Amino acid sequence: MQIAICGPRHCTEQDQTNAYQVGQLLARAGATVICGGGTGVMAAAAKGARSENGLVIGVRPNDSAEGSSPDLSAVIVTNMGEARNAIIVWSADAVIAIGGSWGTLSEIALAKRRGGVRVVSLDGWTLLDQNGQELTDAILNAQTPQEAVDLALQ
Repeated sequence: MQIAICGPRHCTEQDQTNAYQVGQLLARAGATVICGGGTGVMAAAAKGARSENGLVIGVRPNDSAEGSSPDLSAVIVTNMGEARNAIIVWSADAVIAIGGSWGTLSEIALAKRRGGVRVVSLDGWTLLDQNGQELTDAILNAQTPQEAVDLALQ
């Protein structure tokens, strides 16, 4: 399985801790991690996966690999800016969003628009209906890194 880990480059320490643990758990499960390959959540997820000898693919927005996380197994240079988010989402069997930023929300939206892709949120975005009720069929909310991985691998 290929699991995308999405999250902000400017994130909280808790987001970094969660991303590191999610990366580790996915690598232990034999999943390939796909991420944006930069800093913040992306770097923490890559570091966690690589600490367990996992395979980590970074999909970069620029015209070079400059600024990529050193823990990536491979770098895909797109020169597509934020449009690279579609590549990340279309390459994944499931998406785990950790924390929240506008870029992360765009990846969630692309995954939901694609259809058939499980989207898990860990301390991040939650979608509500017009009455303020959580749309649990849209995004699966996890409370821990282990729960996020379990939901993504179902």
